Amino acid sequence: MRFSRHRSTRLLGRLCFYAYCSLSYIFLLSPIVVVIATSLNGPSSTSEASFKFPPENLSLHWYWNIPSAQLEALGLSFGLALVSAIFACLLGVPAALGLVRSNLPGKALIAAVFRAPLQIPSIVTGIALLQLFYVIGDATGFYWQGTLLGLAIGHIFVATPFVVGTVTAILQRFDRRLEEAAVIHGATPWRALRRVTIPVIMPGVYAGALYAFMVSFGDVPIAIFLTAPGFVTYPVEIFYALENDFDPSLMASATLVIFICLLALLVVQKAVGLDALLKSGGTGSTR
Repeated sequence: MRFSRHRSTRLLGRLCFYAYCSLSYIFLLSPIVVVIATSLNGPSSTSEASFKFPPENLSLHWYWNIPSAQLEALGLSFGLALVSAIFACLLGVPAALGLVRSNLPGKALIAAVFRAPLQIPSIVTGIALLQLFYVIGDATGFYWQGTLLGLAIGHIFVATPFVVGTVTAILQRFDRRLEEAAVIHGATPWRALRRVTIPVIMPGVYAGALYAFMVSFGDVPIAIFLTAPGFVTYPVEIFYALENDFDPSLMASATLVIFICLLALLVVQKAVGLDALLKSGGTGSTR
């Protein structure tokens, strides 16, 4: 009797767990399903622009009518996000090594400075960078706002702390005896860093680069202050389109972004493995 009651309790707990997971997936994925399905609804006979869910007549009409401005903004955002991720890694990895390995005075203050972009609201960062670029422009005659350089600086500024954080998490668990063993066997400190340390911290670099890419690609508050007409990122272009002329082509371009991101994740899974990215927060990366 006790065994039967225990079995029933386990079965009920398992059913509750599955129900909770199913509801979580429905909550997270239902907006994506609505966007994709709406983008496939063709124009009706009474109205050129129609939003229907579920779609009444399946069509790729809106995909062929995506404005060129959105496609250009999409290409700009992907290129900018890639550049931001690369430079965030070039700056973040040495910074993380310095914060963990050095004995600099005021190291805690330096670490707090690197974390500051994560704690400051993005809109405040955008306004501060805009004012800074005006000051630099008044002093030098070169105004960075409305340029690719200024926008890249803003995105690198907010993306670098993600790389610093993920790499620092691994370095704090790193077994220094691995480097000592390499040096004992004849490796120079630079060779030990390149052949031992860097491969071990690569999961943190991959994770930080992925976070930096996503933050840069989806940024609106900073880009909206630093872009100029004819030079607009994809999220800002969508923001303006939602304000001025909301038509189903927005759903089509958003669906393209969804599938491009899924393809990118598949490439990362094939090349690196998403499990390697998850190691950046665990202890397995130091062995």
